[in-house]
Amino acid sequence: MSYPIHKVDTDQTITDADLTAILDEFIAQKAATAKRILLLPPDITRFYSKAGFISNYLYQQLKDQAEIYLLPALGTHDPMSDSEIDAMFGPDIPKDRFLPHKWRTDVEKFGEISSERMLELSEGKLDYTMDVAANKLLTDGKWDLIVSVGQIVPHEVIGMANYTKNILVGVGGSDTIHKSHFLGAVYGMERIMGQVNTPVRQALNEGFDQYLRHLPIEFILTVLGNKNDKLALQGVFCGNQDETYVEACKLSQKLNLNLLDKPIKKAVVYLEPSEFKTTWLGNKAIYRTRMAMADAGELIVLAPALHRFGEDMAIDKLIREFGYKTTDETLEAVKNNPELAANLSAAAHLIHGTTDNRFNVTYCPKDGVSQEEIESVNYNYCHYDEMTKRYPIEQLKDGWNIMPDGEEIFYVSNPALGLWAYKEKFVEAE
Repeated sequence: MSYPIHKVDTDQTITDADLTAILDEFIAQKAATAKRILLLPPDITRFYSKAGFISNYLYQQLKDQAEIYLLPALGTHDPMSDSEIDAMFGPDIPKDRFLPHKWRTDVEKFGEISSERMLELSEGKLDYTMDVAANKLLTDGKWDLIVSVGQIVPHEVIGMANYTKNILVGVGGSDTIHKSHFLGAVYGMERIMGQVNTPVRQALNEGFDQYLRHLPIEFILTVLGNKNDKLALQGVFCGNQDETYVEACKLSQKLNLNLLDKPIKKAVVYLEPSEFKTTWLGNKAIYRTRMAMADAGELIVLAPALHRFGEDMAIDKLIREFGYKTTDETLEAVKNNPELAANLSAAAHLIHGTTDNRFNVTYCPKDGVSQEEIESVNYNYCHYDEMTKRYPIEQLKDGWNIMPDGEEIFYVSNPALGLWAYKEKFVEAE
């Protein structure tokens, strides 16, 4: 195979044997002489990305020739526990090879996006600079090769996940994370989701190109989609230029955009316990279905493992204080509250999680979060056990379902794996 490596198979899909052959070619072309290697995989929230398999394979194949470390791209998420590491990467990589990313402290500023450019990208709404920063290990480690591993999938903040986002947000610093998220929020989530080229993407790509291109960073991007009612790997893209990202996005748009002929009056979304323990992550149930929801419709979020709101405790506090109010109310709060203004990713999250009173959200945790807590952040509440009596997930299939009483619902078993939109609402950007 020539480099970059772009492998697509939507008919038979890509088996683990196929994937190892692709990785062997990647190693031959990019890692044959490397002595110090840093892997940047996602965390447990991208469990199904095949990044765990890829990272483990690279480690096992290269450990005898190179010193290898893994720095999971946590963003603002909690560090991975040993059990999460074992589940995702297997138990045979020594735990001391996993390095934690601390997004508030462990970063180096490489440069910045000018206030003039941010003003342009935000259509005149944001007049400030944005740091281009990432974990200081990227430069301190004197790496021969840095491999960013991850999945391309529609994303609420940037349009399509991964590529330069895995560097500048996944192992990025607070200023970059806060301001990139807020840029996406003020530009408009529904103008961004599922789009290849967005203002947030432009800001991160431009920052990466200007300040980090000198680093030996390569990307391995996966695209998964449903095949015979099972999630299957259908694309692997290895490269370090925009063309690799764009080609992966084209496949993801084909596989992960679910355009519906009619809007959804009632949606039921299940949050896998191992992945979704906070509304910070669980609100993908809202982000990824909002363009499909009918006016005055109801979105039921089955969240058995929910135990708090924010992954980061400072952001958890802000979510509890301000709640998921309307966009205008949150923007006004940013103007009037210095703490929220200093944590713009939290403000962006609150905007992402609002329905702007267009449809209703009912959160259904078990006992980790109380009715009072759910209602205090402006969602409706029902206990998980009660709601699953009415909508037993083992009897539901992804997509449209007719219940025994004749009610029609739309079921999503994992909102992280796609984007659902009423086809008249999704317009692909030029």
